[in-house]
Amino acid sequence: MDWSECKLTQDKVESLFKLFDESTTLLQQSVSSSCLDAFIENAENIIDDGHVQIENGQPNSATVQKLAAVYRQLNLNEAKPEEIRTVVQLSMLKAIKQDKIQSNHQMTPDTIGILMAYLLEKVSKFSTPFSMFDLSVGTGNLLTTVMNHLHTVTKQPIHGYGIDNDESMLAVANINTVLQHQQIDLYHQDAIDSLDIPQSDLVVSDLPVGYYPLDDNAKNYETRATKGHSYVHHLLIEQAMNYLKPGGFGVFLVPANLFQSSESKQFVGWIQQHAHLQGLINLPGELFQNKQSQKSILLLQRQGPNSKQATKVLLGEFPSFKNKTEFASFMQEIDHWVVTNLDV
Repeated sequence: MDWSECKLTQDKVESLFKLFDESTTLLQQSVSSSCLDAFIENAENIIDDGHVQIENGQPNSATVQKLAAVYRQLNLNEAKPEEIRTVVQLSMLKAIKQDKIQSNHQMTPDTIGILMAYLLEKVSKFSTPFSMFDLSVGTGNLLTTVMNHLHTVTKQPIHGYGIDNDESMLAVANINTVLQHQQIDLYHQDAIDSLDIPQSDLVVSDLPVGYYPLDDNAKNYETRATKGHSYVHHLLIEQAMNYLKPGGFGVFLVPANLFQSSESKQFVGWIQQHAHLQGLINLPGELFQNKQSQKSILLLQRQGPNSKQATKVLLGEFPSFKNKTEFASFMQEIDHWVVTNLDV
C-alpha cells in the first residue's frame, strides 16, 4: 500500500469512527449506561440496519431521530474489514479508558498482532482453505487482525473459532465478526473445559496469565501443578495443542519469564513430548510499563508425521519499532531462519 492509499484509509477510518462514536455517545447520554454497554447496543443497532432498540421508552424519540440521521451517514458496506476492525478497536479503547475496564480485558496492540500474523504466514503452507482458533478471544481484535492479514496474503477462505468466558467481551467479538463479515464461530465457555470445535490448522492467542482456580478441571492436564493451583497459560497452551492438527502451528503471547518459573521444568518436559518449541522472541521493553509485565511471542508446532524440530530455535528480541532499519533487518533474519530451519 502506498502513502496515498494509506492516507485515504486513515481518513476513512477517522470519518467512520467519528460517526460511530457520535451515535454511541448519543445512546450513552440517553440511557445513562456505561460506555461499553452503549457501544454494544449502538453496534447492534447498526448491524440491524439502523433499527434502534427501544426498551421502557428509552432512548426517547428525539434521540432515535438523531441516531437515525447518524446511521444514514454511516455506511460500513463499502469499508474494508481492516477499516471496520480499527473503528471497533478505537471504540473499545475509548470504553476501556472511560469505564476503567480491568487490565485483563485490554486488547492486544496491532503491532504485536501483525508480528504474530507474520510468523504464521512464514511458517505455514496455505494452498487450500484453512482454519484457526483463539482460546482467549476477548473482543476478537487479535483473531480478526491475524485472519485479515493471512487472507490478504493467501487469498484463501479462513474459518475461525473463538472461546471466552466473558460475555461482554464476546458480545464485542460478535460485533467484530458480523461487521467484518468474518467466518468465526464464538463460544461462551471456560476454554479449559472440553471444547466443541474441530481440530484446526493454526492457533493464535494472547494468553491470560496467573493461576487457574478450578483444580478439578485441571486434573487431566499434564501441565497442571503438582500441588496448588496451576498456571492458566500452561493449561491453555496444552489445550491448544489438543485442538491443533498434527504439524499445526501455534503463536502465543506469553510472559517473558515463561521458562523461569517454578513449574517451567514440568512444562518444558510436556513440550518435548507433544510439541516442537520452534521460537521464542522477546518484544521490545518500550511496549510495557515495567520488566515484570514484559511479553514474548512463543512459536510452537504440534508434533506430527510431517513435522520436525528446527535445527536452530528462533531466539532473539525484536528491536524497537521506532528503528525501522534494525526492525527490517530482524524480519529478514526471521525469513532466513524459516528457509534454513523449516521445510516450508
